[in-house]
Amino acid sequence: MNAAGSRAVQGPLRRIVLAGATGTVGRLTAARLAATGTYDVALLTRDPGKAAALGLPGRLVRAEFASPATLRTALRGADALLLITNDPLRPEHDANLLDAAAAAGTPHVVKLSAQAVTDPDADDVITRWQRASEERLRASGLPWTLLRPRSFMTHALAWRDDIARHGVVRAVHGDSLNAAVDPADIADAAVHALTGSGHLGRTYALTGPRAISAREKTAILSEVLGRPLVFEEISLDRAREEWRRRLPEVLVEALTLSAERQHRGAKAAVASGVLDATGHAPRPFRTWATEQAPAFTHAPA
Repeated sequence: MNAAGSRAVQGPLRRIVLAGATGTVGRLTAARLAATGTYDVALLTRDPGKAAALGLPGRLVRAEFASPATLRTALRGADALLLITNDPLRPEHDANLLDAAAAAGTPHVVKLSAQAVTDPDADDVITRWQRASEERLRASGLPWTLLRPRSFMTHALAWRDDIARHGVVRAVHGDSLNAAVDPADIADAAVHALTGSGHLGRTYALTGPRAISAREKTAILSEVLGRPLVFEEISLDRAREEWRRRLPEVLVEALTLSAERQHRGAKAAVASGVLDATGHAPRPFRTWATEQAPAFTHAPA
């Protein structure tokens, strides 16, 4: 292990940089780190003014994932980096961040990846991107930790409009199972990895406590919201039409392949990663749904 890696283990981290701080996991991680009052939390953003309007806790640092120079400046003196990118069509973002981290001698990189990378049948553009990013990180010489979550429970928020307006949930393959994880558990794992010891070179498969279907999620939401909800299974063709309204075709194909893999049972396995990384059991969907109930009350504007 190099000296930088030893420093990451032996002492408390002081300056932690979050790339992707405006996303679901990034925001939750930033809030947890800021709440301790212990760390200088730097949040990378291309538009500090816009990010400030979100009320993110931490110090906003202007940086553009497509600009290596801004990233090198932002990462100078960092004790750890949480690497979250969200555009599989721009793999250079991951490369630029890792190159900047290597140039800065960042002692520890925690990367948010995906559990699909372990499935040899997963060969869509999103999974290939995450695999390549993991390989680049491992080859960089930087001390690393990998977080591989299953599907986020927050994906159910896509149903808010139909629930609020029509009392219905529409989804493809309604009885297929997914061991979805609460993003709060992912953020907890990230905080432990960024600030604790014993995480270097570790890979955590992050899932919920059990696999759950869209149909069962609908029943739980009905109970939590105290109103009847109907589940309506839609065809894959109809789902693809809806995805095409907001996504390029290559991502529509990725979602199609992902849905088919889930239908075959590829996403039902439960793992111990949340417990291993955080020391607490993963939260069930009902807990997440109860906390998020107000979000389902009114249709989005």
